[in-house]
Amino acid sequence: MAAPMIPPDSAPDFLARHGWAEAEILPLAGDASFRRYFRIQAGDQRAVLMDAPPPQEDVRPFVAVAGWLAQIGLVAPKIIAADIERGLLLLDDLGDARMREALDADPEAESELYETAVDVLVHLHRQPPMPGLPRHGLEEWLNEVQLFPDWYLPAVGLRSVDLEGWETAWREVLELVANDGLERVTVLRDYHAENVMLVDGRGGIERFGLLDFQDALAGHPAYDLVSVLEDARRDVPPELERAMIDRYLAQTGADERFERAYWALAAQRNTRILGVFCRLWKRDGKDRYKAFQPRMWGLLERDLAQPGLEPIKHWFDKNVPQSARSAVWEEEAA
Repeated sequence: MAAPMIPPDSAPDFLARHGWAEAEILPLAGDASFRRYFRIQAGDQRAVLMDAPPPQEDVRPFVAVAGWLAQIGLVAPKIIAADIERGLLLLDDLGDARMREALDADPEAESELYETAVDVLVHLHRQPPMPGLPRHGLEEWLNEVQLFPDWYLPAVGLRSVDLEGWETAWREVLELVANDGLERVTVLRDYHAENVMLVDGRGGIERFGLLDFQDALAGHPAYDLVSVLEDARRDVPPELERAMIDRYLAQTGADERFERAYWALAAQRNTRILGVFCRLWKRDGKDRYKAFQPRMWGLLERDLAQPGLEPIKHWFDKNVPQSARSAVWEEEAA
C-alpha cells in the first residue's frame, strides 16, 4: 500500500543534528517507489527531506549521481546532510516551479521548455557515461518488457498468449538496437516533465533542476529522449515530438540508427510501463496509475506503427484484442 505522508520517527533527531532543530516538516510528495519527500522550513530557510527507507531503498546511488551531474554542469539537488543507514537525505530545495505545472499554466511555453529538455540531453550525451553505472542493454530491455505478460495480461484476464513468440519478436527488434554501434551514455531513466524543476534566476540548461535519477544506467542515447517526449503523465503533441527528435539529430549528427532505436525503445519503454502501472495497482495499492493506461496505449500503438516494429505489432495484433487495450481503462481516466 502507498506509504502515508508522515515523517519517520528519526527525522526530527536527524534534522536537529544538522542545524534544523524545531524546523517544520511539511508533506511534499510521494512517488511510485517507497520514497517520500518533505519540505523542511525554519523561518525563511527551506530544504527538502528525502525519506528512502531501507531495505526497499538505497540512497547511495542518488548521492553519487547527484554529485556527478553537478560535476558535468547540470543541476541536481545538493546534499546538505545524509544518514545513509536510515535512508535520510537533506537536500537543497529547488523550489516549487515544476515543468509539468509550468506547462499547464502556460502552454505557449511548450516548445521553449522541450527545446531546453533536449539541450540537457545533448549536453549529458557529450560526456562519457558516469563511471560504475550498471548496464542497460538487450537483456535488461527484454527483462523489462516481461512485466507486460507478468502483470498486465493477468490484470485484464488474458492468460492464453504466445509467450515464446513474445520474446522472439522483441529480441528480433531490439537486437538491431543493441548492436547499432552508437556510443552509450548516462541514462537517467525517468526524465520527464514531473521530474524537472525550473530553477528561478537561471537560464539555458542550468534552468532545469533534475530529480529522480537514482536509477541511472549506462545505456542507449535514445532512451531518455523517449522518456521526456512520450510522457506517461502528460500529452506531448506528435508534431512537437517530431520537432524535438529533429532538434536532437541536428545537434548531435545522429543518423537513421538513432531514429530506429528511438521508436523501438519507445515501444519497449511504454510496454514496460503498462506492466509497471498494473503492478503498482495490484501489488502496491496505488490505484491512481490506472488512469494513465489509455495514454500509454495511445503512445504504444503509435510506436508500433513505425517501420521496423512489425514483429512486435504482429504479436500484439494476434494476442491482445482491442477490448483489452485502452478501452479497459477509459473509465479510470475520465
